[in-house]
Amino acid sequence: MPLLSIDELKAVVENPQSPCISIYMPTQKAGPDTRQNRIRFKNLIREAEERLDAMGVDQNEAAKFLQQAHELDTNEFWEQQDHGLTIFISPTVFRYYQLPVAFQELVVVSSQFHLKPLLHLINNDGRFYLLALSQKDVRFFQGTRSSINEVMVENMPKSLDEALQKDETAQEGQFRIATSRGGTSNSFTQPGSFHGQGSPDRDKHQEDILQFFNLIDAALHKKLRDQKAPLVLAGVEYLHPIYQSANTYSHLVEEGITGNPENLKPEELHNQAWQIVEPLFQQAQKEVQEHYRELTGTGKTSHDIKEVISAAYFQRIDALFVPVGQQLWGKFDPDTLSVDLHPEPEPDDEDMLDFAAIHTLLNGGTVYAVEPEQVPDAAPSAAILRF
Repeated sequence: MPLLSIDELKAVVENPQSPCISIYMPTQKAGPDTRQNRIRFKNLIREAEERLDAMGVDQNEAAKFLQQAHELDTNEFWEQQDHGLTIFISPTVFRYYQLPVAFQELVVVSSQFHLKPLLHLINNDGRFYLLALSQKDVRFFQGTRSSINEVMVENMPKSLDEALQKDETAQEGQFRIATSRGGTSNSFTQPGSFHGQGSPDRDKHQEDILQFFNLIDAALHKKLRDQKAPLVLAGVEYLHPIYQSANTYSHLVEEGITGNPENLKPEELHNQAWQIVEPLFQQAQKEVQEHYRELTGTGKTSHDIKEVISAAYFQRIDALFVPVGQQLWGKFDPDTLSVDLHPEPEPDDEDMLDFAAIHTLLNGGTVYAVEPEQVPDAAPSAAILRF
């Protein structure tokens, strides 16, 4: 099962082949209610079949089309659930994601996948990276507000001995852990001082650690190229300034997690890291909302849904706000620039809010899926325009 990310969603929606089926459902992780998972799943698959029939898809073709989804329906699969399940099916795509959000039941069959319920999870829960460092173990994670997953990085050494091809029994010096100004939560630390049986040993060991960190940074440089998500460092305090001197990733967060990460489970690392990065994400969204207000009246913003839909399609949107939990069904004709909206979904309809969000993402814009009251101008959607 692939990790959910903006890049993953872009890969899913690029060059779609119709019909595209999007299924969202809440799931139970444990207890007697887990049997409801299968009932819900079967009902939603049946609804997808009905939608395909309404589009004129032959029943045998529809059954063949949904075969991979039916194959998920096993005891083992339902025993490994989180709070929500998302499934995407098309002639060229079959993806599912077990996620920590209890979605509303929803089936959309259209010419494009329905992504909006996931955008809130990604953008508002904020993707970040976590590098847990010690001389004996290196782990790299991708996280959001509610999840964390370890990610393998090609050519990244797992230990100092591996990096330098040293014997594990090689004698190491002793370090005195630095103290930070104002406590361990303060990001401005002073390098640890060394005390051992000689300055040459101390200097050599510090050089070894720096070389070790240079190799880690080189591997991460390839992994994180063109990424902008914050990177949090976890490790004993004296390692932080050494790694910072090796680091070339421009989004390394100044404040880090102090202590030996070997003793912390991923969930414990996640809780500490989220406390560091959450204010960064909140501030970024507030700044964009304030920028929208500053541009109001200049022609660089719009909350007219029909203009927003057209602008998203023609690559004019830099930032878009859409409400979570709401749909606006209809069709867009790029030749006539007409938008037909319907109170209830009709065959071949798309959620126009989702349509705008997808095209904004594909065209390099940023989408903020927010609570309805947080959309500027109390509108169905609001956009900052490039031109």
